[in-house]
Amino acid sequence: MSAFYRFASRGVIIPFLKAVSRQKVEGLENIPPDGGFIAVANHLSDLDSLTAMRALVDADVPAYSLAKSTLFEVPVLGHVFKAGGQIPVYRGTDKAGNALIEAERRLRGGDVIMIFPEGTLSRDPLQWPMTGKTGAARLAMSTGVPVLPMGQWGAHEILDSFGGGFHPLPRKEVRVLIGKPFTLTDRFGTDPQDREQVVAATAEIMARITGLVEVLRGQKAPRPYDLHYDGDPGKEPGGRDLLGTRRPDPQPGAGHSGAEGAPPAEDAS
Repeated sequence: MSAFYRFASRGVIIPFLKAVSRQKVEGLENIPPDGGFIAVANHLSDLDSLTAMRALVDADVPAYSLAKSTLFEVPVLGHVFKAGGQIPVYRGTDKAGNALIEAERRLRGGDVIMIFPEGTLSRDPLQWPMTGKTGAARLAMSTGVPVLPMGQWGAHEILDSFGGGFHPLPRKEVRVLIGKPFTLTDRFGTDPQDREQVVAATAEIMARITGLVEVLRGQKAPRPYDLHYDGDPGKEPGGRDLLGTRRPDPQPGAGHSGAEGAPPAEDAS
């Protein structure tokens, strides 16, 4: 862990999180003791990228996330991201694939990469994980490194990124559950260009994350919310209620992406 990473995480970010939350982490024994791995988690709030990383940093495991490039342009925060070695994702440009190339290089060097496979905040009005994009699966298949699933719940009550505002007080409980690491290569192969296997591997990643969120919430998740089938209303002011309702479950063969879905091949996360 570099001196700057230690300062930024333990000197700035973690004190801030302690001021606004009471974080409880379970499953620390599942963190691989050495070598590179990919940590994957669900995504409900702009704050939960910090809470997920804190769970690893508290265990003295620095993680480097794939973050949208616009964050690197924010005053102060952008400098922290750059100096801390985070990886920018230039969505919708010819540089979009560079993030995965850099992430693969770091994984092979033994670093830990954190990815939120949904690629954006969950649009599910019920706040469950959505269908995933393929970046994490492709990285895991090409490198053979383990995937460490993480479920989290509570950060969205502090920062509701759908127009609900910032609610630091009273401090909210944030729970993180770390599952057992698993590899994809034994079931899905090592070819990140094999689209059928990549999509199946992505569904497996999301199923593992969703299972952990089910434990945290004490509920059974419905079928994954699918932007291709259910629509994407975007982050609109006024709260999550504007996201509307789920469409009826599609009939087999109806063509929605779902677990068999076809997330865009160029997506980096």
